[in-house]
Amino acid sequence: MESPGPGPVMTVMRTDGDEPPVPLRRRWHRPQRRHILIALVVIWAVAITAVVLIRGGGDTPAPATARPTPSPSASDAPLTVAQIYQTVRPSVVLIRAVGGSSSVNGRQETEVATGTGVIINADGTILTADHVIAGSKSIQITYVDGTSSPATVATGDPKQDIATLTPAKLPGTLVPAVLGGGVAVGDDVTAIGNPFGLTGTTTNGVVSGLGRVLSREKNGDIGGLIQFDAAVNPGNSGGPLINERGQVVGIVVALTNPTGSDTFIGIGFAVPIGSALGAGRGSGAPAPPL
Repeated sequence: MESPGPGPVMTVMRTDGDEPPVPLRRRWHRPQRRHILIALVVIWAVAITAVVLIRGGGDTPAPATARPTPSPSASDAPLTVAQIYQTVRPSVVLIRAVGGSSSVNGRQETEVATGTGVIINADGTILTADHVIAGSKSIQITYVDGTSSPATVATGDPKQDIATLTPAKLPGTLVPAVLGGGVAVGDDVTAIGNPFGLTGTTTNGVVSGLGRVLSREKNGDIGGLIQFDAAVNPGNSGGPLINERGQVVGIVVALTNPTGSDTFIGIGFAVPIGSALGAGRGSGAPAPPL
């Protein structure tokens, strides 16, 4: 079939001996033409629909894909020591407590004690060991960003060796630590502190005993302590003992050494965080603010 003109043209094939056929233009009746056009439109629509369906289109919704099931967040999983350090270090402060003066070899020297504290509240409250600031005339704290501020004693409990400080100035970014719960023997723990003035020192070990009693010449015994073997030394006092999820589970208060030396040989003690937060309640003193 050919289309030389405006309408369909039928060409009759020539038979031998006949004159060449003359192309004749065929006339279409109006009703018949309308039916054919409708049929063509229907065929075209069906063809387009088939192509769309083959390509994954159309209005028919695709089967729902399976969604992944919720999984625990990273904060619920055990952290590495490096991750614990990065998480809690911004909450740890250096404490310098200036006391009275004493005579050493005929010279008057000012007594300065260094220790550690941990920020436990959005108002900047710092939890530390009472013996770090006992008898001090002034207290200076230094944050992780290097800024310093004077601080005053808010609460103190010599019997539990726990105190809280109120800083006069807060750092640009305040990061309170997350306070945790109990621990079991064998649990991994990390200590962060300032031993011998070496700021931001971290050590790692395990809980090696629970319910220990520490005998002292002054203020009586302290019971219910966490025993651990992460290395701590003078300057660690008041610092946090942290579990593997980055939660503060205790406040470091002492180490033991049968030689009488002030250096660590494998046994440290911490007041459990629950006892630390409740320090002073039995004597009528206010509890550390939270």
